[in-house]
Parts: sequence; C-alpha cells; structure tokens
Amino acid sequence: MLGWLWRASDRLRQARESRALHPDRALGRLGEDLAHRHLQRQGLVVCARNYRSPAGHEIDIVAWEGDTLVFVEVKTRTSDEHAAPDRAIDRDKLKRISRAAWHYARMANADWNKTRIDVVSVVLRNPPEILRERDVYRPTFP
Repeated sequence: MLGWLWRASDRLRQARESRALHPDRALGRLGEDLAHRHLQRQGLVVCARNYRSPAGHEIDIVAWEGDTLVFVEVKTRTSDEHAAPDRAIDRDKLKRISRAAWHYARMANADWNKTRIDVVSVVLRNPPEILRERDVYRPTFP
C-alpha cells in the first residue's frame, strides 16, 4: 500500500548519499535498502538497521520473523562475475556479527535459542537479483 512512498523515499536518500558517501558505501546502502524491502515482502518486521554494538560490531538489518529474531548481513555487488556477494563473508566476520547479535538479543530480552543469522546477497542487475540464505551461522553463545 505504501510501497510507492517507500521507493520514492529510498530514491531520494540514495541520490543524496551518492553525492555525500564514498561510492562503495553508497553501493552498500542501496543493497541494504533493496534487502530491507525484500525482507518486508517476505513477512519480516524490520526493527533496526545498521545496529552497532558497544564493541563496534555492526549488523546491517535486525528483524522479527514470527517469534524468531533474525540478524541479517547484506552484501552488494554490481556483478557476480568473479564470485557471489556472500563469498566476501568469512568466519571472522560471522563471529563479529554474532557478538553484536548476542548483545542486541540481550538488550531486547530475546531468547537466544530463537535467533538466527541470515545473509542477503544483492547483485545490481536490471532488475536486481536478491538471494536470501537462512540460518548461515549458528553461534555458540549462552
């Protein structure tokens, strides 16, 4: 219903950021916007974007899917010629995300056993290709 308004708002913000941000950062923001809308269409309720823990670790998107708290890492590329975007996520990055996720879950009083980490890969073609991988990493925190 308000999809046209969200898209217009996204385009205005992206135009402003493309002038103000480093090109790689603007590309990442565009991918996060596309991933955000994709997750909403799949029924997730996005409650935070670019959450940064006190230790400085960042989570691109935090959303609820039913009673599960989902932490999403978004990777965006203009092409997947060399490798898929999600190939840029290594084990150390997943550990940093899980530390931030644990902090967020504690802050939100969420049951740690009802959390997961997903990855959304965005390839900017016309139209953009968006692929969501569910439950890519299971951290071993309390």
